[in-house]
Amino acid sequence: MAEDRQHDRVVVSESGRGPYQQTIEIGKHRLLADEPPALGGQDSGPAPFDLLLASLGACTSITLRMYAQRKRLPLARVRVELQHDRIDVAGSGKRDRIVRQIRLEGDLSADQRNGLLAIANKCPMYRTLRSDLLIDSIIVE
Repeated sequence: MAEDRQHDRVVVSESGRGPYQQTIEIGKHRLLADEPPALGGQDSGPAPFDLLLASLGACTSITLRMYAQRKRLPLARVRVELQHDRIDVAGSGKRDRIVRQIRLEGDLSADQRNGLLAIANKCPMYRTLRSDLLIDSIIVE
């Protein structure tokens, strides 16, 4: 999936329309991101964490669809619901948590469902988020 990308970068910049609204350019696609009014934004687009959840959900669903097609599984439809929160972890303070609920429709056996869950946990976004991710930040002139 990532190897066949049609773009090599994502560009995010302030739109100038609202205190937090951002324009996101991904190849030929244009999106908006913003914060909700409770955080001072205008809610003109998804918040950054919503975009992160959407990326994980889309990657999960696409990965499952590709696998099901390749294995000729009777998967009729995939629906992924995600939620992010911060939870208390004894002895280490707050930690981010994502709850990912995957609904698989189709005449699938218990073994096929379990196999699909294992595949969901191998989707590229899941692996990236679970990895020891390195982010290099550089100020450019």
